Amino acid sequence: MDRERLYRTDGLILHRTDFGEADRLLTVFTPGMGRLRLLAKGARKPTSRKAGHVEPFTYVHLQVARGRSLDIVSQVETLETFRPLREDLDGASQAYYLAELINRFIEEGDENRPLFDLALATLARLCEARDRMLTMRFFELRSLGLVGYQPQLYFCVECQTQLEPVINFFYPPSGGVLCPRHGEAVRGAEPLTLPTFKVLRFMQTHPWDDVESLRIKPETHLDLEAILQRYIIYLLERRLKSVEFIHRLRREAQVVE
Repeated sequence: MDRERLYRTDGLILHRTDFGEADRLLTVFTPGMGRLRLLAKGARKPTSRKAGHVEPFTYVHLQVARGRSLDIVSQVETLETFRPLREDLDGASQAYYLAELINRFIEEGDENRPLFDLALATLARLCEARDRMLTMRFFELRSLGLVGYQPQLYFCVECQTQLEPVINFFYPPSGGVLCPRHGEAVRGAEPLTLPTFKVLRFMQTHPWDDVESLRIKPETHLDLEAILQRYIIYLLERRLKSVEFIHRLRREAQVVE
């Protein structure tokens, strides 16, 4: 095959769907070419060498042939399976959420190496995390910044005054936090408790090595999740299926307890 038609890239498989009688259509996030749609021919056949390498949230090395409508995976090698995440539903659901979030925020061909590195680091952290909820909140907040939607947490988005450590208000349409004077006057602005406010600002400005040492109360965890989900839903104009599944798992676990 003509070498000019071939290229190699590492990638994180975000999604796969059946295609034709035996193929799989892959959505792959790469460090240098952004999000790609690739065809893995014959990957659904039991004898296919590709079959075990094209699972969602698998980190792979690909050799790809350029095609007319879809580029075709000619060779694939697994670099990391993140196996612990495949051994329990909670881990798998968090990984699917990470993949779905990237898939929604990144357009085809949009290069974002920092987000790629963050995604791989987050999957590795989820494999051994003491606090998976904190791991995912850190990913959400940092990824929002990397795709151009970093929330403003230090100055009122209305009057630009520096925010004080009091109960402020989060307002997605304005992209951040309103001071008490303006937040109380805006319909739909959500009160931001002081612990939640402090954790959000800490996560936005500190590396993971500092963030992972935080000990967060359950009510603050839920508040952080609700605030960031509300912002993400506003930006994407939709709810993500993986989030609904995570919430269902949580409800079922509470019933069992």
